[in-house]
Amino acid sequence: MARKHFGTDGVRGRVGDAPMTPEWILRLGWAAGRVLAKHGRRMVLIGKDTRISGYMFESVLESGLSAAGVNTRLLGPMPTPGVAYLTRTFRASAGIVISASHNPYYDNGIKFFSGAGTKLPDEIEEEIERELEKPMTVVDSAELGKVERVVDAAGRYIEFCKSSVPTGTALHGMKIVVDCANGATYHIAPAVFAELGATVIPLCDEPDGLNINASCGSTAPRRLADMVLSQQADLGIALDGDGDRVIMIDERGEVVDGDELLYIIASNKRVRGDLVGGVVGTQMTNLGLEHALQRMAIPFARVAVGDRYVMEALQANDWQLGGENSGHIICLDKQTTGDGIVAALQVLAAMVASGRRLRELTAGLEKYPQILVNVPMLTGFSLDSSPQIEHAVREVESELDGSGRVLLRASGTEPLLRIMIEGRDARKVRTLADQLAIIVRTVQANMGAEISKAN
Repeated sequence: MARKHFGTDGVRGRVGDAPMTPEWILRLGWAAGRVLAKHGRRMVLIGKDTRISGYMFESVLESGLSAAGVNTRLLGPMPTPGVAYLTRTFRASAGIVISASHNPYYDNGIKFFSGAGTKLPDEIEEEIERELEKPMTVVDSAELGKVERVVDAAGRYIEFCKSSVPTGTALHGMKIVVDCANGATYHIAPAVFAELGATVIPLCDEPDGLNINASCGSTAPRRLADMVLSQQADLGIALDGDGDRVIMIDERGEVVDGDELLYIIASNKRVRGDLVGGVVGTQMTNLGLEHALQRMAIPFARVAVGDRYVMEALQANDWQLGGENSGHIICLDKQTTGDGIVAALQVLAAMVASGRRLRELTAGLEKYPQILVNVPMLTGFSLDSSPQIEHAVREVESELDGSGRVLLRASGTEPLLRIMIEGRDARKVRTLADQLAIIVRTVQANMGAEISKAN
């Protein structure tokens, strides 16, 4: 079945525009409740990040689920991986997260977890889509769902995060700056690292509903880097608005991205002898990581961009570690989904075990220069329909002569075409990326002109 509403990570959009309207989200809650009631316990958890529209969508989701006869437990502000964890421990039929992850406050989204804390199976999402096409009904009053608030949700998740590292792991003597992106981890992440013994300097931990991801967090780490240097901290940790991504800043104020964090975790697990299988990356994973893992005889597999595809490959290969250079890292031996806090803790545990600083742990990884250019994408534009772009890509690949990669892909969350070029020569890579971006803009402009002329 072709999906009309669900993307690779639930439903997302600008608040007030379809589908992110109160009326539609009410129907989504009802449709989901109707389906989930058939497949397990009639109880669903709802968590949200800190954007102001979360209040509105929480209320209508709760109403829709109640109309379908499903009970709801409200978690309040809670990281996406925290909702996944609590969904499992409450034995709920599903968990719902109200979040647009790293997007600005004026966007929001709805994503679902199964009772096992993983993404909903395709067949369940398709069943929800079919229910959305039906007239909304209400169960008998005696069967309406009830709502309760879980008052200790944050504390439960904090204890889970701490349990993801060996019992003897202590962070005493470490000074860590933690950037919470004014998001869902603001009341959780600083406590986790502090309770393990670190001196924690919180940053962007005062959400007001509008400042989530605003020049902070994993997508904008400059402020964190400056704070690490000014405070002479050992490192910085930058999470995104819903807490499923992490990047780190080393003692020199330099970014340690998702590829480097994957390398550190994989290397440490190999030393300990508990690395199961290999590592899954994506089309955006730096070629240097692939080569570094090959030198350690660690298998590596690439998949399409998106944590859904990373998870599918991990499950298909029976592996445990994978992720994206954006910092979305999945440690399946610890958690059922990407978890920024848990991933950061695995890196800190590697530092403690080795006695080495963060940057020293990346010494065996030589990253190739990688340039990413985002080009606004015209509605209806398809890369497959442009021989001119296809020819330009072949020319760039020929110019790289086997020493790099070219990738063009449409963003799954924004109306952007992402152009990525990677190679050993940084100056050449930048030039080729800019040239290809100009060609893409020109092709789209000509296409837009033809459409306007036809109309």
